[in-house]
Amino acid sequence: MTATRILRPAVKLSLLSVVLIVLVAVFLGAALPWQGAGKNLSLAPEMAASPVTLSTGARLFVQKYEVTVAEWNTCHDEGGCALHLRVRPDQDARVTPATGLSYVDVTEYLNWINSVTGGKFRLPTAAEWTEMARPVLPEEADPLFTDPSLTWASAYLTKNLPARALKPQGSFSTSPDGIADLDGSVWEWTQECYAGASGDGNPLRCPAYFVGGEHVAAMFYLIRDPARGGCAVGSPPAHLGMRLVSDKPVGRQ
Repeated sequence: MTATRILRPAVKLSLLSVVLIVLVAVFLGAALPWQGAGKNLSLAPEMAASPVTLSTGARLFVQKYEVTVAEWNTCHDEGGCALHLRVRPDQDARVTPATGLSYVDVTEYLNWINSVTGGKFRLPTAAEWTEMARPVLPEEADPLFTDPSLTWASAYLTKNLPARALKPQGSFSTSPDGIADLDGSVWEWTQECYAGASGDGNPLRCPAYFVGGEHVAAMFYLIRDPARGGCAVGSPPAHLGMRLVSDKPVGRQ
């Protein structure tokens, strides 16, 4: 009995130490950038110099440039992405935005980049995209048509616009937070479902998602080339690509 009484304080002290260690680890995990222990941090994207402070007060960490062809093809080469992208002889895959991407393709890349880096990257919501792009976009957006019978109107309004050629990263404006090319020729997928008349925003049944660019549009999730149709809302985008965001700062060692 005496031995039992002597050991009890030591057991309590040991348990207290474990609890303190766990609490410290949780605190540090919330306060510090993720470091991707055991992961390939060289594949983590370059993020903008400053996070975007949203109207909610939350901070959003945004990739400086859109995902490039070279970054995309690394995913393909490692078996994470089914689609392989090519560039013209006059283009550099390292600075050419990856385009011709459907929502399905983008989901493959997200799963792969989070797996290899240990990060928690995602697509922005439509509201987040609009907020981070507001400083560099025109004040008046293109007209938005929700009635499919008015598709001709979108085509009429955009047929005389200058060609929106695909250009290397950094060819357009940079926001005050250091995010490049939000006003460029690539429309970027968001995670936000366009439910249409059904009002059903369940992502498991979502037929289309909003994309951000010169104006907000909605594209059917299987579409890679908007020129071939598939624009559910708004005038057709020029190119479909992607940009990563994170709710936590991205750290590299």
